[in-house]
Amino acid sequence: MSKDQVYTLLRQSGGQHLSGEEISRRLGISRAAVWKAVDALRKAGYTIDARSGLGYALVETPDALTEREVRRCMEEREIPCTRLYCFDKVDSTNSFLKRAALEGAPHNAVAVANCQTGGRGRMSRTFQSPPDRGVYLSILLRPALPPAELMPVTAMTAVAMCDAVEAACGLRPGIKWTNDLVVGKRKLGGILTEMALEGETGLVQYLISGTGINVLHTREDFSPEVAAMATSLLQELGRPVSRPLLAAEMIRAFQRLGEDIGGDHSRYLAAYRRDCVTLGKQVQLLWQEDRREVVEALDVDDQFGLVVRHADGRTEVIRSGEVSVRGMYGYIE
Repeated sequence: MSKDQVYTLLRQSGGQHLSGEEISRRLGISRAAVWKAVDALRKAGYTIDARSGLGYALVETPDALTEREVRRCMEEREIPCTRLYCFDKVDSTNSFLKRAALEGAPHNAVAVANCQTGGRGRMSRTFQSPPDRGVYLSILLRPALPPAELMPVTAMTAVAMCDAVEAACGLRPGIKWTNDLVVGKRKLGGILTEMALEGETGLVQYLISGTGINVLHTREDFSPEVAAMATSLLQELGRPVSRPLLAAEMIRAFQRLGEDIGGDHSRYLAAYRRDCVTLGKQVQLLWQEDRREVVEALDVDDQFGLVVRHADGRTEVIRSGEVSVRGMYGYIE
């Protein structure tokens, strides 16, 4: 507790030094307790300057996905408070929230992790989630709606996460239909949406939308088969991006999404059509039974289905649960 109180005082001082005596007096703790708290903060990655006759000043905060740092960024950006679970390591943030939902976790509860041991994507694919590199974050929503009204959620999430990345660092990703964030021809992040239904009403009991975004990865952080198609904000911008800040902006975007579900999603549809890198290209449709077909991607309909033209001129709308889309010569192209 003393560590948190000392941190709060130092942060509020705005980089100015506070004497140990002043901290002791204001918090009602001993000078020894102040020193121990400062030592603990330094071990946690905080840079604290100590000068004789002046005291202590907070110089730099760590790039850590701790509750303290995520909430600090939320406060600075005036993002509403929410139930927040922060983990150094977890099986997956989606899996955790599924368990928490059964125990009564509220609408807008968020789980964020520094590392996932069982990160998942669509169709049971693994999602590589090494420590200290990405932001792995999920939100629990409880919309009292039938499943049919939630069909657009995954695509809407893609737009929301593009908003979050742009707000955090100025770079707006593209979207590979239906749920991958891309920069250039490489994948920046992925999205997984899961839901549970109430047996009696058929309404959604809860919906969990999770996103993993590559932030500080170098090519060496990916396995060889993934490195050819993956990228990170660090690689694209040539500079690091604050993971706590990105997490805070992801939470803001998710909260807005929760308010918009079931209502007018025309803003999301317009942004999706603008950002979707799949449109206007020849792509391969990949069915789970290894069947492939080359088609032209024309548009997305009002439910974010992909409108394609077959070789015989016939048009069809493809839904994300039916098929995956891959470029002719790689992940995008």
